[in-house]
Amino acid sequence: MHMADALIVPAVAGTMYVASTLAAGKSVKEVRLENDTKKIPLMGVMGAFVFATQMINFTIPGTGSSGHLCGGMMLSALLGPYAGFLTMIGVLLVQCLFFADGGLLALGCNVWNMAFYGCFVGALLIWRPIMKKGASKGKIILASMLGCILTLQLGAFSVCLETLISGVTELPFSVFVMTMQPIHLAIGAVEGLITSAVLVFIHEARPELLWGTEGTAEGKLTFKNTLVVLGVLAAAIGGILSLFASSFPDGLEWSIARITGDTELEAAGGAYDVFASIQDKTSFLPDYAFPGSESAAGTTVSGLVGALIVVGVCVGASYLFKFFKNSKKEAVNE
Repeated sequence: MHMADALIVPAVAGTMYVASTLAAGKSVKEVRLENDTKKIPLMGVMGAFVFATQMINFTIPGTGSSGHLCGGMMLSALLGPYAGFLTMIGVLLVQCLFFADGGLLALGCNVWNMAFYGCFVGALLIWRPIMKKGASKGKIILASMLGCILTLQLGAFSVCLETLISGVTELPFSVFVMTMQPIHLAIGAVEGLITSAVLVFIHEARPELLWGTEGTAEGKLTFKNTLVVLGVLAAAIGGILSLFASSFPDGLEWSIARITGDTELEAAGGAYDVFASIQDKTSFLPDYAFPGSESAAGTTVSGLVGALIVVGVCVGASYLFKFFKNSKKEAVNE
C-alpha cells in the first residue's frame, strides 16, 4: 500500500509529513523514558523481519491482486506503540530511499497510513485491552486478526481521503473507496493470520516479549536464541522466499488499475521532479533489483542488504537518541 507521489499534491504531502513527524517526536520522547535495553536488538531484528516479509506479495485468489504485510500490528505487539512506530519508520525510510518503494514526497502519507494505525490504534485500542489479563493463543489470534483487519481498513481509507483532498479526479472518491476497502479487507485477514502465527511462536519462545501481557511463564528459548531464529527467518524470507512473491499488483495498484486502466498515475513538475530526482540518486536497488537487470539475484541481494540496513538504522537510532536508557528511578520521576 505504498503510495506513489502522483497520488497527492505537495500541500497534502507536507501536512502528512508534519503529522507523522509529530507522532515520531512523541514516540522518541516516550521511548527515551523506558528502561529496557533488550528492546534495542529486538527493534533491529523485528525491523529486518518486517522488511523481509513486506517483500512477499501473496496472491488474493480470484482477484488478480496481491497483498503484503504492513507489520505495524506485529511490531507494536512486541515493542509497544512508540518503539513499534519508530521501527516502522525505519523500514519505510529504507524502502523509500534505497529501493524506490513508495514515493519520497508521499513518505509522510505512507508512514501515517501503514505505521500510525497499526502501532497506535492496533496496539492501544485492540491489543492492550485484549491482553489485559494475560496472553493466550486464542487472545493473540483474536487481537491479531481484529487489529490487522481494522488498521488496514483505516490505512486504505486514508489513502482515499488523501487523494480526494489532493483533487485526483482520475480516482473518484466513492468508486475508489468501494474498490480499496474490500480488497484490503482480504489482505488484512491474511496479514492477521501471519501476524498471529509469528506472535504465537514468540509467546511460546519468550512470552515476556509480548507487550502489555505481563507474561511470567518461562519460555522454550532464550532471548538470544529467539532473536537468532527471527533473524534467520528474516534472511530466508528476504533472500529466498522473496523470489516466489506474487507478480500481481498490490491492493492499491490493483484498485487504481480497475478505475483508470493503469497501475500508476503520472505527475511532473515542481516538487514532484525534485523529490523524484533525490530518490533516483539514493535508490541503488530500485524495485528490489539490479538496475537494468532482471536477474533473480537482484531480489536476493535486495532482501539481505535491505534487512541489514534496517537493523543498522534501528539500532543506530536507538543509541543515537538514547532509547531505553533511562533508569527506573528517573522514569518514575518523569
